[in-house]
Amino acid sequence: MIFAAGFGTRMKHLTRSQPKPMISVAGKPLIDHALDLANAVQPQRVVINLHYLPAVLEAHLDDRPVTTLREHPDILETGGGLRNALPLLKSNPVLTLNPDAVWAGPNPLRLLLDTWDPIRMDALLTCVPLSRVHGRDSRGDFHLDKDGRLHRGGDMVYGGAQLMKTELLNNVEDNAFSLNVPWSMMAERGRLFGLPYPGHWCDVGHPAGIVIAENMLRNHNV
Repeated sequence: MIFAAGFGTRMKHLTRSQPKPMISVAGKPLIDHALDLANAVQPQRVVINLHYLPAVLEAHLDDRPVTTLREHPDILETGGGLRNALPLLKSNPVLTLNPDAVWAGPNPLRLLLDTWDPIRMDALLTCVPLSRVHGRDSRGDFHLDKDGRLHRGGDMVYGGAQLMKTELLNNVEDNAFSLNVPWSMMAERGRLFGLPYPGHWCDVGHPAGIVIAENMLRNHNV
């Protein structure tokens, strides 16, 4: 699943007439960067959720082998959006991807699939060390313990790519909720794991991130 429903308010004027995934980086929209990553691992299906200016993305994706799903009347956030899409995804576990980031290095979705251990894990999150993060000045989201389990706070940034089981989504009463809610449940059970990303990563959630991402791709892509 690719999350494309957000308002993109940090992008200011760039999202007045288009949703954030349509913003161009290095000659193509962010949504196409995300689809390149997804298509490379040959998923059985790709679902993209929409809410803000959905017709723009629907027109762009019209000839692609993807399924779009409008969230209406309210946006459901990442957790609610994923739960809403489960009947279309028909998969458990499921890969999810945020399109407002650019990766320079190995395909994070392939790394997740190669590392996944369903016996130990309920979710595996791709996390980027702060030393390889571009376009973001805040602190990290997580740290990894010696066994690879994730804990809040630290020097690792969640990159927006994960592989997770979906059962705990049904334990949340709210219609709209963040994936942080089931992640916290998984962490309490010792089943939330992290995968350190060996390449570089850029947050393109703000206008300056476009140039930063393009420079990163020129200097670090492999």
